[in-house]
Amino acid sequence: MNTFVIDGCTMSYIDQGEGEVIVLGHSYLWDSQMWAPQIEELSQHYRCIVPDLWAHGQSDMAPKSTRGLRDYALHILALMDHLGIEHFSIAGLSVGGMWGAEVALSAPERVKSLVLLDTFLGLEPQVTHDKYFAMLDAISQAKCIPQPIVDSVAPLFFSHQAEQTHPQLVSAFREHLSRLEGEAVVNTAQVGRWVFGRRDALDELEHLALPVLIAVGAEDKPRPALESYLMQDVIDGSQLEIIPAAGHISNLEQPEIVSEMLLKFFAKFA
Repeated sequence: MNTFVIDGCTMSYIDQGEGEVIVLGHSYLWDSQMWAPQIEELSQHYRCIVPDLWAHGQSDMAPKSTRGLRDYALHILALMDHLGIEHFSIAGLSVGGMWGAEVALSAPERVKSLVLLDTFLGLEPQVTHDKYFAMLDAISQAKCIPQPIVDSVAPLFFSHQAEQTHPQLVSAFREHLSRLEGEAVVNTAQVGRWVFGRRDALDELEHLALPVLIAVGAEDKPRPALESYLMQDVIDGSQLEIIPAAGHISNLEQPEIVSEMLLKFFAKFA
């Protein structure tokens, strides 16, 4: 892993491959290793930069001045400046897509193409907003993720059949959630408040003048396909792909399909 320091806080990131640059953003509660199957394929043709979100993986908690995902987008731009990278493409899943879009909106002249996977750029619906914030408060107070919350959260990330088709993937994620404790879980919960308390960026998406691919697992529970159709309606010229037999972490349930989809898209636009 490589490191980059912003305001005294260390961001970890993978830097693998050569050529045109693709920045990959992972899901909330995961880390850069989530993209391992795609890095293996993409890095044969591109330079892949894959940061660990603040309070995830090997990255520190965010600088105290950070107020949300728009600030994080500026941190990613600072990382690109540090690496001497002027132009790049982005593929972000879940919160990775949320901050990826903020980067594209903040620096449209620098982002060549954008992939939005299993994400939504509008406000979090009120029902799930309240549910998730209550969970985050409970996690912060307990300084761990209580077993009942692990039991309710873990299935949200996978398709209905994942327990049978990808048992190791599901069990490893459950174990990861169960191991989080202390200040690490408090910091992770704070990042969750940025995610689920994000701004509504839908009105700005019509200004995106770059190639955009929207993709979503057919069985994504937290980010259902209806939200992706809504974004496609707003983003002129965008294309939409439905990933079969996949939930929220579609790139790990269907790694070959997602890798091929990304390679095909970036071959045209990255």
